[in-house]
Amino acid sequence: MNPTLTQRSSRSRWAGRVAVLAAAGMLGACASFAPDTGFDNVHQTARDKLGKDLVLARSDEDQATIDGRVAALLAQPLSADDAVQLALLNNRGLQATFQDLGISGADVVQAGRLPNPGFSFGRTTRGDEIEIERGLHFNLARLLAMPLIRQVEQRRFEQTRSAVAMRVLALAADTRKAWIQAVAADETVSYTRQVMQAAEAGAELARRMAAVGNFNKLQHAREQGFYADAALQLAQAQQAQRASRERLTRLLGLWGAQARFTLPERLPDLPAAPLDAPDIERVALAQRLDVQGARAAAEQTAKNLGLTRTTRFVNVLELGLVRNSSNEAPTQRGWEIGIELPLFDWGGARVAKAEAVYVQALHQAADTAINARSEVREAYGNYRSAWDVARHYRDEIVPLRKLIAEENLLRYNGMLIGVFELLANARVQIASVNGAIGALRDFWIAKADLDMALVGKPGLGAPAAGTGTAMPADTGGAGH
Repeated sequence: MNPTLTQRSSRSRWAGRVAVLAAAGMLGACASFAPDTGFDNVHQTARDKLGKDLVLARSDEDQATIDGRVAALLAQPLSADDAVQLALLNNRGLQATFQDLGISGADVVQAGRLPNPGFSFGRTTRGDEIEIERGLHFNLARLLAMPLIRQVEQRRFEQTRSAVAMRVLALAADTRKAWIQAVAADETVSYTRQVMQAAEAGAELARRMAAVGNFNKLQHAREQGFYADAALQLAQAQQAQRASRERLTRLLGLWGAQARFTLPERLPDLPAAPLDAPDIERVALAQRLDVQGARAAAEQTAKNLGLTRTTRFVNVLELGLVRNSSNEAPTQRGWEIGIELPLFDWGGARVAKAEAVYVQALHQAADTAINARSEVREAYGNYRSAWDVARHYRDEIVPLRKLIAEENLLRYNGMLIGVFELLANARVQIASVNGAIGALRDFWIAKADLDMALVGKPGLGAPAAGTGTAMPADTGGAGH
């Protein structure tokens, strides 16, 4: 007696059970993850907080769409908003980060699928007797823990989604700051060149006067020193201009002919009044993505702790269907279950580790909240100070230097002062304009830093984070 496997299976009662389990496995295999779910959420974040669009480059058509929009943006001088939009579309590092959503989403799908069954087949002989043993095994521990594992992976996916959204916001802030620095560097080079031209004219005039004996060595050396300093400052300004432009080019993801983009001639004007935000700390805690991610991460850690406690005694648990056949004896049918006996390892170490990780998460969450409040206070203080300095340059220093220059010009026309006094005053006036440019640049950078402080910083809260009960008490606004 040695029937085939198909013939024996058709007569056995456990064949129906196998069919049910196989159907369940097929249903699990059919589970899929919508590839746009995570990206759509990140895209909405970019729209809500930046007013910008994102495009996920998954095909040649998507890349062609991006290239078309990039070309349209580069066709005119780049404003700060256009630069941010271009970077969000064209930065390849950001496109690589978007793939984390697909990777994490695949883990969610995998966690929701039934574990593959195991099949064993054995053939033994004893004289003329041939014994065939077949077994079908399922990992019951994985089946029991599957809902919890899926929840853990779902929370990890949400954490990844928050991290990607934070990367988008960080790239936008970095691009805006790089644009500010590049435009300010262009302005600085322009005015520094004027200073050098004035110093060069003074040095040439001093050389000629010294040649005819109308200038002593000290006066000649002084004018030559002014010219040497001005030439050095121009070289330094040009180097800063190149560096700032290259940094902006990298953030924009440009290369080749695209790198020859144009920028506006000057920075935006200083706002008439600074932002008044007495409750800025509360606002930051409510909307910072790192704080939100911290809460979600702590919840995930708590779920992991529960999972560890649930499976501490059933680390290896398998259910199997058995069918043994022999040509010398009737076919044997039945089932078997295997379980790991906790004789040496009762799972206490795993539980203790999970509890320590959870407590660590709570402390890290509190640290995230404390840092968030401090960072937003610091950013707002820097913003207000930068506005005050820029306003002082605009309303006091530059107008006074201009008035002095006009008065000196009148005195020069009346032959009350000489050309060297007039040139020296021109250098001072242009230097004050450069100072005003730097103050305005620092203000807009402080504004970008404040905007970023209100939404969080990349990397904070990622390892673990706390629940609402672990957050420090929010008892007031700025200054508390």
